[in-house]
Amino acid sequence: MIGIGDNGPASLLPQYIAWIESSEVLVGGERHLDFFPDYTGEKIIIKGGLPQLVEKLQREKRNIVILVSGDPLFYGLGGVLAKKLPLEIYPYASSVQLAFTRMQESWQDAYLTSVHGRSMKGLAQKIDGRKKIAILTDEKNSPNALARYLNAFGMTEYDAFVAENLEGPTERCRHLSLDEMEKTEFSPLNVVILKQREAVERASIGIDDDKFIQRKPDKGLITKKEIRVLCLQALQLKETSLAWDIGTCTGSVAIEMSKIAREGQVFAIEKNEADLENCLQNQHIHRTDFTAVLGKAPERLEEFPDPDAIFIGGNGGNMEQLLQLCVNRLKPNGRIVMNIATIENLAEAMGHFKKFNCDVSVLQAQISKSKPILNLTRFEPLNPIFIVTAQKGMEL
Repeated sequence: MIGIGDNGPASLLPQYIAWIESSEVLVGGERHLDFFPDYTGEKIIIKGGLPQLVEKLQREKRNIVILVSGDPLFYGLGGVLAKKLPLEIYPYASSVQLAFTRMQESWQDAYLTSVHGRSMKGLAQKIDGRKKIAILTDEKNSPNALARYLNAFGMTEYDAFVAENLEGPTERCRHLSLDEMEKTEFSPLNVVILKQREAVERASIGIDDDKFIQRKPDKGLITKKEIRVLCLQALQLKETSLAWDIGTCTGSVAIEMSKIAREGQVFAIEKNEADLENCLQNQHIHRTDFTAVLGKAPERLEEFPDPDAIFIGGNGGNMEQLLQLCVNRLKPNGRIVMNIATIENLAEAMGHFKKFNCDVSVLQAQISKSKPILNLTRFEPLNPIFIVTAQKGMEL
């Protein structure tokens, strides 16, 4: 497998060209194969149907060369095919490498990601606070769409550098503001580099309650900051975790989950339409982009992938059915953290979790916060809460 640039054979070492000329089968995209019009062996175009291609190549006994753009192991076919075929891989410079070269900017400290052929969902929390970012795009997730996305999440501290058709005859590289990038047309073959114009610090865990849009006039339907931090600790999320938030309301817990599991995924459900709208607005304010749906659990939970962790802020009166489903769907060693306000619900939850063979622990949180009164200070208690943590055992 040989990496090739948009300048075709000019990007290849003489040894690579000799290997191509002496091969019996040349595999690549249509654009790559067109660079070799005089090739005398069989040409195989990579065009969808990757399993079929792998099966065909596994049966081949002839000498094969596969052409792939840039570095085959950087968001390329190399990572897939190397697990299926006995490959020797010879990379060319990746498009990201070339883009940073054109920008004359170092890139050892850059965050690299791709929205090429994949959803932009979750990008906000992945890149928030990062000083330098390179993003591979495509026709749908174009630089224009990326600019609209960043503006929607208030990420206006970034300027862009767009490198198109690198090393091809129509190569073009431009510095642009986000507003300019949103209004400009681009070739589908491009790399976008974002660089902070000014530093913006990410919020630490434990966002103040008044930073969230809440239902009015009855504010308070939010997992309070102090309880939220305890729940997040109990969930033991990792950067790549997949988590559910059941009864998300303002989205406060799901938002903080997303900031921790920024390379993972968060899915939330809320039965009240007005609260869900607040949750969606809070996502944009706090630069998180997770999936939030309207519904009363356990309805619609089948739409979510199996989680590593689940937070339950409320059960809506169908506790046994909900907890059974959550335990069944939870990955081995996963955790469910549940906030409970009454001893009756606590006893019921403990009974269900033990019946479902979970290890259960309970933390009773009774927290008071200082409040000024004239020139003195008194303490004002928060409602006491039981934080139940249930851990699923390893499946045999």
